[in-house]
Amino acid sequence: MHRMRVPDWLDDTRTSYDTVAVSYADLLRDALAGAPFQRGILALFAELIHAQGNGPVADVGCGPGRITAHLHGIGLDAFGIDLSPAMIEVARRDHPGLRFEVGSMTDLELADGSLTGLLAWFSLIHVPDDQVPTVFAEFHRVLRPGGVILLGFHTGDDSRLKTEGYGGHPMNVYVHRRPPGRVTDWLNAAGFTVEAEMLHRPDQNTEGAFLFAHR
Repeated sequence: MHRMRVPDWLDDTRTSYDTVAVSYADLLRDALAGAPFQRGILALFAELIHAQGNGPVADVGCGPGRITAHLHGIGLDAFGIDLSPAMIEVARRDHPGLRFEVGSMTDLELADGSLTGLLAWFSLIHVPDDQVPTVFAEFHRVLRPGGVILLGFHTGDDSRLKTEGYGGHPMNVYVHRRPPGRVTDWLNAAGFTVEAEMLHRPDQNTEGAFLFAHR
């Protein structure tokens, strides 16, 4: 049987984050401690999950598992999924009591309607525009009715090639910055209802957006 070739962007993303996994984890391990707005956004996400009666929550694009562990610490049944096997290895090392799996957000190995919540915390930034609808269709499929989704992403309207990062290691990934309205349109088209949009400016040169939606 002929197997379809994995898109280049998936290969590039996997290889890049395998390369930087250890240094990425070291650099960002304590980042939430100095980010009260981000902790507040995650607390709101947890409150919305509790209001739905709790249940499994997937941190998609979890990296070394720091956000997954934070969600677990504030009472959620959270587990992590990441494209990079090296990231998952680090996550399992640093958080041995939690569940982490290698997987792609384009084809989640999860049952229909199996999640109460789904978080994509700055993990959509490498997904090309033409693949975002596929990803959001997967998110919609695995969330149960009423399930909550939280997206975090960089704002703007451009793409740049990232060739180095996290301790000077080589990378080969595009970073896509998007207007919140465009992401909202994609969510609406996938069957989600967007409930809130928040902008965060940690410094004068950086802006992030957070969108809350439900199925």
